[in-house]
Amino acid sequence: MQDLIERYGVALVFVNVLALSLGLPVPAMPTLILVGAGIALHADPAWPALLGVLAVSVSASLLGDTAWFYAGRRYGGRTLQSLCRLSLSRDSCMKQTERVYGRFGIRVLAVAKFVPGLSMVAVPLSGAMQAGLPRFLRYDGLGAALWATVGLALGVIFARQVEGLLLALSQLGIGAVLVVLAGLALYVGYRGWRRRALFRMLESARIDPPALDALIRAGESPVVLDIRAPGFRDIDPFVIPGAVFADERRLEEITARFPRERRIVIYCACPDEVSAAWLAGQLRLRGYADVLPLRGGIDAWRAAGLPVEPIAGAVAAASELSVAGH
Repeated sequence: MQDLIERYGVALVFVNVLALSLGLPVPAMPTLILVGAGIALHADPAWPALLGVLAVSVSASLLGDTAWFYAGRRYGGRTLQSLCRLSLSRDSCMKQTERVYGRFGIRVLAVAKFVPGLSMVAVPLSGAMQAGLPRFLRYDGLGAALWATVGLALGVIFARQVEGLLLALSQLGIGAVLVVLAGLALYVGYRGWRRRALFRMLESARIDPPALDALIRAGESPVVLDIRAPGFRDIDPFVIPGAVFADERRLEEITARFPRERRIVIYCACPDEVSAAWLAGQLRLRGYADVLPLRGGIDAWRAAGLPVEPIAGAVAAASELSVAGH
């Protein structure tokens, strides 16, 4: 393995970091640590080689991230949803990133690579928010450089320990690799099983846009909660007419605002309406008998040819509905 790292270390870093930045579920930090340790043990002086690997890593990261930046700029929310479908935590992937981005702006890219899942969505989100390319490259490049420096530095600092670990793995042979792969497969399989179980349980508990429209036309308008994060509302500044903005983290505010006998429909911007389904489950636990996620969210509503209204015009409707809820 050491010979492999010495011979193909730079190319391995480039391919590994590029694959990670393109959204493939492959860890790159261990590769940086291994290459950093190999350089520290076998290169004299080590710093020219370390700088070369650092430059390669940053270049690969910027290459993949720039592709997603332009995808976000062109396709907006569709790109974010596609990326979150790759995440094992897609229920929190988009909303957490939107909230962090809304607070810190494009500066979040300087630390995004250290937070699992954050970089995956923050990069196309910056494109969807129409950030300038020079600012994007500046902050994303800084973040890529800091992240790669940490990986290489860990390899240099713990070079002897890494060497001992590689020796132990070499002695264990193919069995060690199989154990690691089996553990990874079990973890991914468990998370996937939990998610499928959740979807099976909630699949029937949905309302389609035409059914919601029929209720509204019949004068049986339910409370419609828009729980998209503020950042996503900036990208798509429209709502279903009469929708009320809500934050699913503030359950007490929602339950205090609307009586339990009200019918409630919830929509979000998450793949498979995961956040909406979660909030619906929480409200049911608190005594709400008729609460459903909107299948497909506002995108499905719009695709069905149903009307939307600008967010500025929805504020007054939300206030009126709040009074009616009391």
